[in-house]
Amino acid sequence: MHKGGHANIASVLKAEISHVARKEVRAETEGLKKAATAQSAETISLRRRIQGLEKQLNALSHAAPRGGALKASAVPAAESDGDANGLRFRAKGMATNRKRLGLSAEEFGILVGATGQSVYSWERGKSKPRATNLAAIAALRGIGKREVAQRLAALKAAD
Repeated sequence: MHKGGHANIASVLKAEISHVARKEVRAETEGLKKAATAQSAETISLRRRIQGLEKQLNALSHAAPRGGALKASAVPAAESDGDANGLRFRAKGMATNRKRLGLSAEEFGILVGATGQSVYSWERGKSKPRATNLAAIAALRGIGKREVAQRLAALKAAD
């Protein structure tokens, strides 16, 4: 009988520990669930904002002269963050995009408002494009060969 009493106390203690542990885990998980839901809502909001900004950038690049070369003043101040309106420049990425579009350095330069020599210099990392050129380079990232050919033809006809 003495032995059975210890077993009963042990099982009651074990059950109570399990109950308290489940309660603690539930409390912790609720906080995590709320945080995950808030982060998910924030992610959705940021995605919508990015889509809106991409539409604005696309509209500006189509309306801008010289094959999409954006002037620094054409980008609203709210969108410009950091150097060169928040646009990043990678020489290798620009060279890859130029080759993907099937353009010579001279043709790429016409589209972004620079010389072919400047384009070569940018691709080799010897210099960096100005903000206006950088915006034009960024505008060429999402377009295809046909649109580039049309822009190039329009620019050559205007000269």
